[in-house]
Amino acid sequence: MESLKYSMFGFSRKYKIRDAEPPADVKEAFTKYSESESGNGSSQMSADQLLRFLIEFQKEEGYTISDAEKIVQRHRVTKPTGHGLCLEDFFHDLFFDDLNGPIKSQVHHDMTAPLQHYFIYTGHNSYLTGNQLSSDASDLPIIKALQNGVRVIELDLWPNSEKDDIHVLHGRTLTAPVTLIKCLRSIKEYAFVKSPYPVIVTLEDHLTVDLQAKVAEMVIETFGELLYYPASGCLEEFPSPEALKHRIILSTKPPKEYLESEGPTEKDSSTEAALGKESPDLAADLDPDDRDDTDQDDEGSDGCEQKSCQLGARQYKHLIAIRAGKPKNGLKEALRAGIEKIKRLSLSETALEKAAESYGTDLVRFTQKNFLRVYPKGTRVTSSNFNPLTAWMHGAQMVAFNLQGYGKSLCLMHGMFRSNGECGYVKKPDFLMMNGPNNEVFNPKTALPVKKTLKVRVYMGYGWHLDFSLTHFDSYSPPDFYTKVYIVGVPADEAKKKTKVIDDDWTPVWDEEFIFPLTVPELALLRIEVREHDRSEKDDFGGQTCLPVSELRPGIRAIPLYEKNGEKLKSSKLLMQFQFV
Repeated sequence: MESLKYSMFGFSRKYKIRDAEPPADVKEAFTKYSESESGNGSSQMSADQLLRFLIEFQKEEGYTISDAEKIVQRHRVTKPTGHGLCLEDFFHDLFFDDLNGPIKSQVHHDMTAPLQHYFIYTGHNSYLTGNQLSSDASDLPIIKALQNGVRVIELDLWPNSEKDDIHVLHGRTLTAPVTLIKCLRSIKEYAFVKSPYPVIVTLEDHLTVDLQAKVAEMVIETFGELLYYPASGCLEEFPSPEALKHRIILSTKPPKEYLESEGPTEKDSSTEAALGKESPDLAADLDPDDRDDTDQDDEGSDGCEQKSCQLGARQYKHLIAIRAGKPKNGLKEALRAGIEKIKRLSLSETALEKAAESYGTDLVRFTQKNFLRVYPKGTRVTSSNFNPLTAWMHGAQMVAFNLQGYGKSLCLMHGMFRSNGECGYVKKPDFLMMNGPNNEVFNPKTALPVKKTLKVRVYMGYGWHLDFSLTHFDSYSPPDFYTKVYIVGVPADEAKKKTKVIDDDWTPVWDEEFIFPLTVPELALLRIEVREHDRSEKDDFGGQTCLPVSELRPGIRAIPLYEKNGEKLKSSKLLMQFQFV
C-alpha cells in the first residue's frame, strides 16, 4: 500500500493509496468457477475452469483450452509452485484491457459489400495543424490522421503565386501553404500503416486547367499502381473495401473545362504514350467519348497548348473514381434524381439538418447507392465539430470532422471508429440499406419499440496516481472522482447517468448499475467520462472513452480511458460490467 503526503499551511497529512480490492461480483465469479468437482471452493482456478468462465460468463467466442492455458502459464513464471490462478491473478487479468477490453480488436464486419454500405472515417481540411483561419498547412496532420485509421483525407488545391505549381491551404484565410506533392508523398507512405482498406482523397479544386493536368501527372507518378480508377468512367456499382485493399481513390468534381468542351480534339500521341508508361491501362481504358479518332501528330500545329490542356483535363477527369457534384435543381431533386450512376454530394451540417427535417427518407434512399459527405459549417473556426448522429441516422458515409482539436463530438467520432478493429470502415446497419415491401426505407422520425436493454455496472477505477501528479486534481488532498455515463444515439435512446462522488480516494469504488433501454442499438454510442468534483471551480477532467454499443463484449471488462484529444492514458482504467437483456 503506497502512501502520499500532502502539505497545507505547514501541516502535513498522509493518505494511503489502498490496493485495488476485487469487487464482490469478481469474488463471486472466481469462487463459482474455481469450485472443485466435490463442490468445495478452491483457492486457485485451473485452465479448464478459466475457459468455462470465459465462455459462460464473458460470452467469449473462439477461445480454446490452449488459450486459457497460456493465460495461466504467464502467472506460473512468477509463481512456479502454483497450478492455476489465485483471486489476485484473476482480478489482475480482468483489469488488463489488452486481454479483456470492452470491444473486439479485430476486423469482423463483412467487408465485401459496395463501398457505399459503410461509414468511413473522414477528415475535414486534413492538412491544417490547428484552427481554420491562421494555422499552418502541413503534411504532419495528414500523417497523424492516417496513423489513427482515418480513410478519407481532404486537400484544398490552389495555384501558387506564380501559377506554376499547386499549394494545399485553406483558401482566403491566413493559413500558410504546403505543396501538393509533399502531401501526396506522405499519403502514399502512411496510407496503410494502420489499415489495409482504401484511402479516399477528396480534392477541393480551385485550379486552372493546366494545373489540373499537373495534378494528374503528380498523382500518377506518386501513387502508380496504388491508384484505383474505373475503366469506364462513372460506375453503377462500386467495389467493396475488400476488393480495394491497398488502393487510393480520388474524389472531386470533374473538370469544368472538359465538360464544357465541344468535342474531341486531335490526338497528342506523346502525352498519351506517357500516360501508358506511368499507368499501363489508363490510356487503353479511356471512355469511348474520351478517345480521339485521328492519329494526326499535333507537334508544331496551331493551338497546341490548348489541345494539351484539354487532354490533361481528360486525364484528370479519368482519374476521379468518385465524382462529386452540386445540386442543380434544388437538393430534393438532386436526392431523387441521378440514382442511375454513383455520385457524391456534399452538404454542410446546417444543410443536412434542414434536409433531414424536410425529406429525411430521401436522404436515406440516396445514401443506399450514392455517397453523402457532411462537413462542419464555416463558423467553426476553432476546429470544433457537430453531433454526427443525424448524419449517420440518414446513412451519410463521410461525416467529415476537424481532427485538429477536441470535444464531445470528436469523442463520438473516435467511438464510432473504434468499431471493426479500428480499420476505418464500419458496416452500416442493415435497416439503412433495405427497402420494405412497398419500397419504403428507414425513417429516422418513426417511433420504434425497445429492441434491447443495456445494463452497465461501474465497479471502480484505478491508475490515476500513475498518470497524473500528486497535486493535479487537488493541491491538498486526493481526488474526489465520479463517473458520468451517456447513451448517444437516436433521440429516443439519449440518456445520461452519473455515479456518486467518492471523496479523497485515488482508487474509487462506486459499484453502481445503470439501465438503458434502446430502440436503435445499432447506432447507439456509450460515452463515459470521469470527472473530479471541485467545490469552488469547474470539475476537472479525469479521462473519457466512447464505445459502440453494438460492439460491446458482455461480462466484466477493463475500460481504458483517453485524454480529450484522443490519446490513450497509460494506466487509468475503469472496471465495468455489460449485460444485454
